[in-house]
Formats: sequence, C-alpha cells, structure tokens
Amino acid sequence: MKSLPKKQPNKQRQQNDAEKAAVMPLETINYIMIVLGALVIAASYWGMYLEREIDGVFALFISPVTLIGAYIWIAFSLIYRPNSEKKPPGQSS
Repeated sequence: MKSLPKKQPNKQRQQNDAEKAAVMPLETINYIMIVLGALVIAASYWGMYLEREIDGVFALFISPVTLIGAYIWIAFSLIYRPNSEKKPPGQSS
C-alpha cells in the first residue's frame, strides 16, 4: 500500500501556489522580439501598399522574404528561453 503524501502547512502551500502563479511564461526579451517582428510585418505590408503595383519589385521579391522572415522570427521568439544562470564576471566555464 502506498503512503499518502504529507500535507503541507497552509502558509507553505500558499507560498508555493503564489510562486507558481508568479512565473511568467515569456520574459521581456521575448516581448521585444515579438514587437520587432510585428513591426517588420507591418512595414512589409505598408511597403506593398505604397508601391501599388502587383508586378513591382517590392511586392514580388522583397516583401515575401521579409514577411516569411518576420513570421519565423516571431515563432522563434515564442520558444526562446534565455539562460537564467548568471555567472559572475571573469569566470569562464
């Protein structure tokens, strides 16, 4: 027969719940990367709008590359996790 886990004191359980709730899935760098990607996407569509040609250079060659790159950048920014391990300056691994 398995033993039941010990009950945590109420204060300690509340602290653990608060710590779990306080963890953000994305950090500041992730949000900055997402905003930069969105700005590139907006600029690409705006550039196509300004060119007003279906067969223009920007609409056929430049914009598709920048749009695909920006969408890949945003996908990468969602899965990027910076190192949380901080080393003192001057130490090498």
